[in-house]
Amino acid sequence: MPNNIVVIGAGVSGLTTAYLLSQDPENRITVLAKHMPGDYDIEYASPWAGANYMPVGKEGSNHHAWERDTWPALKEITEKYPEAGIHFLDALIYNRKKDQETATGKWFSELVQPNPWYKDVVPDFRNLPESGLAPDIDNGQVFTSVCINTAVYLPWLVGQCIKNGAVFKRAIFKHIADAADAHHSGQKADVIVNCTGLSSKFLGGVLDEKLLPARGQIVVVRNDPGPMIGLSGTDDGEDEALYLMTRAAGGGTILGGSYQKNNWDPLPDPNLANRIMKRAIAIAPQLVKEGQGIEGLDIVRHGVGLRPLREGGPRVEKDEVAGVQIVHNYGHGGFGYQASFGCAETAVSLVREVLRNKTRAKL
Repeated sequence: MPNNIVVIGAGVSGLTTAYLLSQDPENRITVLAKHMPGDYDIEYASPWAGANYMPVGKEGSNHHAWERDTWPALKEITEKYPEAGIHFLDALIYNRKKDQETATGKWFSELVQPNPWYKDVVPDFRNLPESGLAPDIDNGQVFTSVCINTAVYLPWLVGQCIKNGAVFKRAIFKHIADAADAHHSGQKADVIVNCTGLSSKFLGGVLDEKLLPARGQIVVVRNDPGPMIGLSGTDDGEDEALYLMTRAAGGGTILGGSYQKNNWDPLPDPNLANRIMKRAIAIAPQLVKEGQGIEGLDIVRHGVGLRPLREGGPRVEKDEVAGVQIVHNYGHGGFGYQASFGCAETAVSLVREVLRNKTRAKL
């Protein structure tokens, strides 16, 4: 008997989970989502992401394990599937101890450690000599990371799922249990995988009050700074950030950003955009020609995304709602891509547990 599985949500978490599930020929996957790759909507976080691999999970936590377990998958895709829109990029990380109590500093706390756990995960990690650091920088490091062109990678994941037999449909649900009746086979789903991100705050049967947005604003430009760069904080506000990265396959350079908790504003703030651009040029003057300021930036667009932050961390666990078996995989904040395979593997193992119990119940 095939396993009828519904995945709700087509962001990076839903698509990665569906991709792994679809590799088992016993699974019949239906992916149902309000938004699909190609859409740009404030409710749909994944297209707005950088996206990259800059680990921020606290050592020894589930988050740490998910990020650790995701690197090999991203590395393999980068090497084997150039059409997926991922490339390797040197990452330069700078830390100012004065940022450690700010919202951004807490977000980047593990990333900027002089001796971080991920030094044994990513290639070519080394600490930068103090003699070469700017006066306000306390420590820095460089390693090989990846940068993902989300406009290419998300459709690539869709294609891999379809190649494995998955079916995609647009749908909106007021209650999570309703999705059990929407499997493409016409039969009731054996399990629903909930990857609806911030929308789980409003989805009937879930209504997770621990979810909150962490608003991120970016500027996409055609200028190329070379390496990926991240700084522990800024002098412009404790919830503003400084990072820049060039996406693979002509995706442009992302200049960020912000980490504004409980801010739902979908519109770009022009003053914040100016600060983002000025900070980017200050840390990477090679972005523009000598003597130029922000007028030297060739802007593609401004963007705002709402990271699905969750108090206490992501929810990756089994649940039962109205007699329907659920596996949740949501609430990944600003690290959805860099924890995507680790979280999806955990979700898949939980789906297998549900299916084993179903089989036993029929015996």
